[in-house]
Amino acid sequence: MRGLLLLLFLASLLFLAGAQTQALMDYLERRLLAIEDRISTWHEQTNRYATELREFKQQMVGLLENLDKDRETLRIELGGVGSRVERMEREMDYLETQNGAQPCVDVDDKLVEHEVTVVKEKNRAKYAKLTDCRDMISSIKAMKILKRVGGAKGMWTKDTGRSSAKVYIFNGTSGEDTLYEFSSVRDFTASTGMSRGKPVQLPFPWGGTGHTIYNGYAYYVREGAEFQVIKYDLQNGTVADSAVFPARDQVPVYALTPETYIDLAADEEGLWAIYATRENENAICLAKVDPETLDVEQTWDTPCPREGAEAAFVICGTMYVVYNTRQASRSRVQCVFDVGEMVTSDDAPLVYFPKRYGAHSSLKYNPLEQLVYAWDDGYQILYKLAMKKKLEV
Repeated sequence: MRGLLLLLFLASLLFLAGAQTQALMDYLERRLLAIEDRISTWHEQTNRYATELREFKQQMVGLLENLDKDRETLRIELGGVGSRVERMEREMDYLETQNGAQPCVDVDDKLVEHEVTVVKEKNRAKYAKLTDCRDMISSIKAMKILKRVGGAKGMWTKDTGRSSAKVYIFNGTSGEDTLYEFSSVRDFTASTGMSRGKPVQLPFPWGGTGHTIYNGYAYYVREGAEFQVIKYDLQNGTVADSAVFPARDQVPVYALTPETYIDLAADEEGLWAIYATRENENAICLAKVDPETLDVEQTWDTPCPREGAEAAFVICGTMYVVYNTRQASRSRVQCVFDVGEMVTSDDAPLVYFPKRYGAHSSLKYNPLEQLVYAWDDGYQILYKLAMKKKLEV
């Protein structure tokens, strides 16, 4: 009997030991699974943190590159501001030496009006021609349609200040900062799109179609709220100068090309700016610009209306404004303004351009070739001009 009880006791002990061992094994297995889960979570978090760190590094590299570009742009702009401030100080010093302090007295309104009239007459007589050029348009002698490339609006031209075969293409009116340079008109015509053109990256995007190339520099209006004229050295690839155009409350110069607020033009007499302001928003204004310093030398209010105007160009100091209709028809020179007062709209012939595709977004005269480079609804066109002499007054 005692042996049986002993066996039962030993069996109970073995059973309890086995149960405890199984419980211990189950506990250890659960702990190992928990540790594996934590290790897996740690790996996932480590990978995520590594990915976020790489993305952050890339963002910082991009921000640092943009910061370097902005710093260089700011340096260029500060250099331009410094030169303009120095120029203004020199002009103020000169004016102070020429004019003493004015006494504080009451002046009759009529006398003031008389003085303003005298000043205007003096300003009118101030303009001095640089050349003996007396040519004016007689008619459109020929037209050649070269190709169609780019958008509906743009500008193309040669260097109007020097003999060069290169052609420059400005495609579009906003958000663009890359012009294309072709070695010749033939090369441009043979090119598929812009494939043969050399891209020239400008420092700022342009606005409108009022650009010009003159004596190796690209003159264009920077896109933005301020109407800043940029002078870009095409050879060195640097900004040579810049200036905010000194006119308040500007409006689009041409009613049919509302993207253009300042149209820069070049002729035998140098660089011009065609613009309009809210003060005289029904008519177009003309300014003579110093191509070296971008200073405005003289301005004129012209009788040429903005309504119906699509583009303009200058020849021998005479501005020719081209008109059309909102439903594009035949373009025509309908208003002429001569700063030398040798030509009036009554004297100038009514010149019609041959019927084409739409309306001109730009017209750029080349005085060396007596050609007008036109952009018409994406077509690049050349107009050969027939000229005659201005009449003496």
